[in-house]
This record gives sequence, structure tokens and C-alpha cells, in this order.
Amino acid sequence: MSATRTITVELGERSYPIVIGSGLLGGDFNLAEYVSGSDCLVVTNETVAPLFLDAVIVNLSGKNVESICLPDGEKFKTVATVESIFDRLVSAGANRDATIVALGGGVVGDIAGFAAACYMRGINFIQVPTTLLAQVDSAVGGKTGVNHAKGKNLIGAFHQPQIVLIDTDTLERLPDRELKAGLAEVIKYGAIADVEFFAWLEDNIEALISREPEALATAILRSCELKAEIVSADERETGRRAILNFGHTFGHAIENCEGYGEWLHGEAVAAGMVMATALSGIAVDDEDRLRALIEQAGLPVAPPHIDSDKFLTAMSMDKKVTNNQLRFVLINELGSAFVTSNYDEELLGQILKSAG
Repeated sequence: MSATRTITVELGERSYPIVIGSGLLGGDFNLAEYVSGSDCLVVTNETVAPLFLDAVIVNLSGKNVESICLPDGEKFKTVATVESIFDRLVSAGANRDATIVALGGGVVGDIAGFAAACYMRGINFIQVPTTLLAQVDSAVGGKTGVNHAKGKNLIGAFHQPQIVLIDTDTLERLPDRELKAGLAEVIKYGAIADVEFFAWLEDNIEALISREPEALATAILRSCELKAEIVSADERETGRRAILNFGHTFGHAIENCEGYGEWLHGEAVAAGMVMATALSGIAVDDEDRLRALIEQAGLPVAPPHIDSDKFLTAMSMDKKVTNNQLRFVLINELGSAFVTSNYDEELLGQILKSAG
């Protein structure tokens, strides 16, 4: 096991570490230390289980470990899938001191975390993300939930994990398409909060696509640092945390209109960031830099063909809508984002029509 880096999400008594390193799964890292009771349920899926389930069980040595293997895909991110986890917990006689371990990508983490938030009004859970997108974004911050036919992540809860354990070696097994989708969220952090990191990404995008370990570790570390800082200051998204949704109002609508799973979340966010940047009206140089970096990452810079009225209806179900008014995360310039309901409606109409 190589040297690890630890970042703390500062939330008082509910603070928790993000541990980043290689060789952590199946190695010497004692994950059982974060399981308060004797029982835990590993929630994973049919793709991840053959790769990493046995290794995580080694990390949980000394505990009573059971597992449930879910079908793989965004279309299974539903209440019905959560109910299957409840059934397994009940049949196992799990009590309030049981712990759920989420092993997989963002879908698994969101489902497992929501199950943990609801079972017996809340039990502990641990995040072991195995995709780049989950490692840099969805596994950190305590957002859990499932989709509704009318909108992305409309059913959920804030429920913080005990620990986020990131083994960067898992990315060696990640399909190229999913790696690139994860890069969308990495690019997002530079665009909204750290222009120097954005410039670093411009210089190192080929190394990231090539899965150079040092480059990936740096990108994951900085992304987690930025998210931990933002979440620590605004856990429940009443203020600044909303900037993490840059590109997501458009992106979630793309996912909903196309059918969950047709476009990966990161792919939809990538196109959504380009659309949000166009709505921001920033300097052309900054807009061009963002588009160019997204293209270099092998991600889409335009949405699929969607009727503008259908697109707008889907966006109206966005969680940032207040008083029936859309709010967008826009940027003043690279590295500086803000949330607003004061936007150019005519320009928005043009952007949506161009998608149709």
C-alpha cells in the first residue's frame, strides 16, 4: 500500500475523512474501524462485485459481512431498488448499529446512501467509490437519493458517510467512456472555483485520459479538497454549495429527456456546462477555453436534439427552482461561479432552440 492522503470534511461531530491512495482495497487499510456495530451490508452491482467485492470484505475483517448485488445502470436508480435493500436488511435482522458500505459508482453510492438514511430512520454508511465521477463528486458531501420519472434525484436525503475510501487503482478497470464522464466533474471544479487548477487540467488532460497515476491522483485530490471546503461551509446547499451544480440544470434535463442511462451523467453535465457558459455571457476567450478542454477530454459540447419546450419543462423540475422560477449556476469568469434567477430569457430560448 502506497502513502495515502487524507482530507477532512469539517462538519463538527459528523466530520469524516476522505482517504485517497493506491492499493487500499484488499490491503492493510482497516475499514472495519469505521463500522460501529458487528454487522454490515455491502451494496454493490453486478459489474463491480466481481472486481472488488472480495477485496472490500478483506478490509472489513472481523465484521459480519453480507452483500447485495444490484443491476447496473442509471435506470435502476429507483425507489424499488432501495426497497430491495430494505428487504435484505430486514431479512438479515439488521439493527440500528448496522452499517451499509456502498461499493461502486455514483448510482450505487446514491442508492445505498439513501437506504442508509431511511432504514430505521438512519444508520451509518461508508462510501467506497470505484469510478472517477464518484471519487471526485458524488461520494463526497452526503447527497443521497434516487430518480423520479419526472426528474433527476428528486427523492433523497442529506446523509453523511463515516468515511470515503478512494483506491485510485480501481480506475485501471474503468471503461474509457466512464473515465471521460468523470473528467467532466473534475473540469467543473476548475471552472467554478479554481482557475489555476483549470489551467493545470489544460496542461495535463492527455495524461488524465491516459490514466497516468500521478495525474489522476492530483486531479482527485484537488477536486476532493474543493468539494470538502464547499460542503463544510454549506452542508445542505442553502448558499454557496449550489455552485457545484454548474451545468447540472441543463445536464439533468438532458438525462431525463433522453432516458436515464442513455447519456452518462458526466456527458450530460459536459454539454450542460457549455450551455451554462453561453448563458453566462462571459469573455469569449474563457468560453473557448472551457469548450476546448471539454472537447479534449472526449466529451460532448452540445446536447442531443431535444424540443425546446420539452427541454424547458424538464428543467422546471430542477431542485434549484424556487417560486416557480428557474435558477442557474453561471460564471463571471473561469474560477468564479454564482447562482442567479436573473438571466437573459431570450438568450436561454435561443440556446434551447439550438438544441432542437
